[in-house]
Amino acid sequence: MKKDTRILHAGRHPEQFHGAVNPPVYHASTILHPSVAAMEKSGKTPFEGVRYGRFGTPTTFALEEAVAELEGGHRTVATSSGLAAITGALLAFLKTGDHLLMTDTAYFPTRKFCDSVLAGLGIEITYYDPLVGAGIKSLMRPNTKVVFTESPGSLTFEVQDIPAIAAAAHGGGAIVMIDNTWGVLTFQPFTKGVDISIQAATKYIVGHADAMLGTITAATPELWLRVKTSLAAFGHSPGTEEMYLGLRGLRTLPTRLRRHAETALRLTTWLEARPEVERVLFPPLASDPGHELWKRDFSGGCGLFGVILKPTPKAAVDAMLDFYSHFKLGFSWGGFESLVIPTSDHSIIRTATRWAPAGPSLRFHAGLEDADDLLEDLERGFERLACSGS
Repeated sequence: MKKDTRILHAGRHPEQFHGAVNPPVYHASTILHPSVAAMEKSGKTPFEGVRYGRFGTPTTFALEEAVAELEGGHRTVATSSGLAAITGALLAFLKTGDHLLMTDTAYFPTRKFCDSVLAGLGIEITYYDPLVGAGIKSLMRPNTKVVFTESPGSLTFEVQDIPAIAAAAHGGGAIVMIDNTWGVLTFQPFTKGVDISIQAATKYIVGHADAMLGTITAATPELWLRVKTSLAAFGHSPGTEEMYLGLRGLRTLPTRLRRHAETALRLTTWLEARPEVERVLFPPLASDPGHELWKRDFSGGCGLFGVILKPTPKAAVDAMLDFYSHFKLGFSWGGFESLVIPTSDHSIIRTATRWAPAGPSLRFHAGLEDADDLLEDLERGFERLACSGS
């Protein structure tokens, strides 16, 4: 079956639920066992089947099965948020005395977790240039256990050479993790050498800005068991309602994602030609420095992109952003709605590389509104920018 068809049916087993098209929402904590022998038997394989609500219900397992199908991995573990997926995956593979190589473009909460919790546990962190490629071999140490990637990078959208990084990491005995939220459907991590793929399912998988959810998908049974065992020890237990909302969003993901990507490409092409814009950050554009790697490794885009303006007073940028009709100010992305945030004021932190554009930077998410309406919104924003900056 083609990918769109597989996603439509993945994790669905109507025969188990009286023919219901969607897996029902199971609200469960206690699970009853018919005998002591059955209870003892279930304890020998605690992560198989329905044993206790915290370990998962049929609703949980349906989403996990579907996401594993989507990413091409062995199995998935669901978490309560994208950040919980990142932190849970890292803690499953790192201990005191280990060394982590973290991309310098990482999602800000990831960096905060590394610099506070992991450093406090005696784990060494080295931030590296996301464009290092095979050169990451020179940063490997005997105690390097994890190389963490994010492609494209948060806020600045650098595309990483994941196959080259993975080859070097594996050569040094480390595993490779990726935050694959931007490439939700269009980047197949396990064909590129990734061992653990993480998604903030809050974004495109849920798709409706109404649930917090994360996923960790592992390449092998051994890696999956390590993740599952660690997360169970920490008590991770995403809500069943959220699992259901993730399944609901997943069914329309291919169609929504194509619309997001088409709109984003139209908007970014238009923005490139604007005199107020210094540069657009969007790998599907031929002018983007990461375009060739994106074209090699991705099968499509999404709705998230960045813009660097030419030097402009902050007050003028604020006036532009405050009165958009459709691009509302709000964190997160991947939902049906269009969003924008300024990213200049302390949002972008770099320690291994330099990021210092002359003008303000912004991040946009192109939602499912009509592209003509969004272009008109951007046009009026530039009119406000001109009036406030003069």
